[in-house]
Amino acid sequence: MADFPDPPHPRDAFALEGAAAQEGAFLDALERGRLHHAWLLTGPEGVGKATFAFRAARRLLGATPDPNHGLLGARMTDPVVRQIAVRSHPDLLVLERFTEDGKPRKVIPVDEARKLPEFFAQTPATAPYRVAIIDAADDLNVNAANAILKTLEEPPPRGVLFLVSHSPGRLLPTIRSRCRRLAFGAPGEAVTAEFVESRTGLSPEQSLRLARMAGGAPGLALRLAAADALAADDEAHEILRNLPKFDDGALVALADRFRGPEGQQRFNLLIDRISDQIRAMAVGQAVNGGGEGLDRWVQAWERLQALPDQTEGLNLDHADAFWTALRELRAAARAA
Repeated sequence: MADFPDPPHPRDAFALEGAAAQEGAFLDALERGRLHHAWLLTGPEGVGKATFAFRAARRLLGATPDPNHGLLGARMTDPVVRQIAVRSHPDLLVLERFTEDGKPRKVIPVDEARKLPEFFAQTPATAPYRVAIIDAADDLNVNAANAILKTLEEPPPRGVLFLVSHSPGRLLPTIRSRCRRLAFGAPGEAVTAEFVESRTGLSPEQSLRLARMAGGAPGLALRLAAADALAADDEAHEILRNLPKFDDGALVALADRFRGPEGQQRFNLLIDRISDQIRAMAVGQAVNGGGEGLDRWVQAWERLQALPDQTEGLNLDHADAFWTALRELRAAARAA
């Protein structure tokens, strides 16, 4: 792992750049008394959707505004802010894939989603509203997604639900149709590169590489920096450059890093970087009129895209999955 800290959890983030329009729309609805009971926050991962949700939650729960931190800024020393930071506010419910000890789950289970109706059935304890945040709604399993429909179909008085979604098209149409949507976009590679450079001290070239990997999303770029994505990108380049042959000893050492608590993250990151470089290569060949073995490279890319989820879902050994991926890549290289 790199020597950069992970970006703060959205509940601990007080600044949000580039979301003035979204915050203005929310405040306009609040001040006009037309606050929708459910807000679907859409856009790429890492552009501040969950940060917005917590900023809006602070305002609804009565935190003292602080314009120095933007339209929805809140005073950092406010008791409401402190309660949210330590997860003790009685009028805020957060559903997320990570448990309180930071361990990730595969999905947000239905038992978590069933807390919503009971939560919203109660009147606010200390605040003007009761607020729930689902980060991300994409992580709800099928039963959990159906469970939250009850809350959406029967809007609670003085209750507001924020659903964060990186892929809204995957959500049930009945969920999307009952929410007001706020769309968030990435500020772009140049802006994000400057943001990364200022937060990490990396060179402009390294920061731009991370910005491109993240599709211009600042939060995702910082997470990639902390995960040492630059090194993984270099390893992916070396693997593809040396195909169809490669130093098996070096690959064995690389595969050994996929074991242990952080093995899955390292595996997923390397597969992502290999997939991204193959995609760029295939797009370049297609633009230039194709090339030998292009279909085989596209096939390899499709299989790599699915591999992390398959490995996690079937509890497969990451090292074995890595060797399977290499066989696919070698076959594609020989066909080129």
